[in-house]
Amino acid sequence: MTFSKRRSTNVNWFLKQIEVPIDDNAEYENDHWTNRDLIPMPAERRTYKIWSYFIYWCISGLCISAYTMGSTLLAYGLTAPQAIVCLVIGAILVGVLSVACGWMGERHHIGFTVASRFSWGMRGAYFPVLVRCFTWDGIQAYWGGQGQYILFVTIGAIIPETLAGGVLLTKDLIGMIIYYILFLAIMRIPPERLQRPFIVSSIMFGGTLIGLLAWAVTNTHSGGPLFQQASNPIHGGISWAMIFGINAVLGGWGGGTLGQSDWTRYANRPYAPTISQLFAAPFCIILCATIGIIVTSCAQEIIGELIWEPFLLLAALQAFYFFAGLGCVCAQLGISIVLNSVSAGMDLARYINIRRGAYILAFLGVASNPWQYLTNATTFLTILSGFGIFLAPFTGILLADYLVVRRCTLKIEDCYIGDRSSIYWYDHGFHWRALLAWIIGTFPTMPGLVITTRDPAAWDAWVRTFHIAFFVGILVSFVSFWLICWISPPPGLAVGLNYHDESAGLSYGKFERKASI
Repeated sequence: MTFSKRRSTNVNWFLKQIEVPIDDNAEYENDHWTNRDLIPMPAERRTYKIWSYFIYWCISGLCISAYTMGSTLLAYGLTAPQAIVCLVIGAILVGVLSVACGWMGERHHIGFTVASRFSWGMRGAYFPVLVRCFTWDGIQAYWGGQGQYILFVTIGAIIPETLAGGVLLTKDLIGMIIYYILFLAIMRIPPERLQRPFIVSSIMFGGTLIGLLAWAVTNTHSGGPLFQQASNPIHGGISWAMIFGINAVLGGWGGGTLGQSDWTRYANRPYAPTISQLFAAPFCIILCATIGIIVTSCAQEIIGELIWEPFLLLAALQAFYFFAGLGCVCAQLGISIVLNSVSAGMDLARYINIRRGAYILAFLGVASNPWQYLTNATTFLTILSGFGIFLAPFTGILLADYLVVRRCTLKIEDCYIGDRSSIYWYDHGFHWRALLAWIIGTFPTMPGLVITTRDPAAWDAWVRTFHIAFFVGILVSFVSFWLICWISPPPGLAVGLNYHDESAGLSYGKFERKASI
């Protein structure tokens, strides 16, 4: 046997060994488009009930992101009542978008990765999946590392050095690494069995929030000075600052709303996620962020400094270290799983499932230098709005395609065929209509992001457009995609639902499988 043949044999053997596991007696096969985590969710794995989605939104809403969102708006120059109004409006819109984007998962039992294929093409689906995965993981892990620091505060006295030009403390990096070890261990639990860990996480962080709120109100006997003082927005007037705040809320939860089908596919019956999405989502976000506002306002009176990050506040208090830090770590573990673990089972289906995708994101999260995003409140809000620039057009295209162009009609089997026989193959696996609509939706807000990044004090028409990036992106891309498809209809629009499911009156053709899956 020649050297080239031996090398080819060894490579093929290695690739065979690293293929993702397949269930016994499975009716599907691992290939470039299919694995256990990508097939339409079978009935026996649909374990999420109404209360399960309420707990899901306790994780998504009662978290450091929500707490920091409220306190950051204060640091941006809004008063506490103005910040709360922003949160209420933004959180309600988050709930509505969650229902709209999660409908295909609830109805067809497919996740965001597969849902991207009918809009973007079988190969083009890489693009929205990758962008969505990389938006939040690093920041969530950095905050988890900060929680580890609170748990192991004595490290600060032993390792005082700084990294990354003084922005990153060595002890923070160590905490981040410890956090990732815990995250990777928990990722061994299948998504359909995460309800109980989610309950523990919600209770632990809920206790931290109650403790901070009790400390703040007891020491000030009020909501703090920020409920009385006049607003002083960093940019523009009060109206623009509040719109920017609403936009930041949507940008912060844009990845979660866009990928709702990753979780609604686990629903045990129709409409199980809807109540939680419409009511629990806004309630949890508003509750946590409002507590963040009250604690930050009271802390300014007590400490004399506006501290918008809870970890820095706990460090300044030099109290509640262990239990508060444990609650924060639990919250971050939960939100990292919710936002990133399920979405990470991307299109290299033969070799990357949910668990392996999460491992890859863990590495890339550190490489993204998340500590650079959290240097001040203005930078943090800019980053959140920057996420909206890319995520909002994806959302607009997904909703326009599924709800308007296709009218909730899909041919599921073709989402797993990677050649011309699939109606979702388009041109060489890419859907040019979606790409064109995304470019059109992104273009109006991109210059404002560039200008703001270079000069945070700039304030012109482009910057003002950037301050409403999520609204502009979702509306422009939605209308653009609909008009493009009206002028040039994509193939397969007349194809109906030709499959049956016991719970929804549908059938999955080749994906009908045995209970062992």
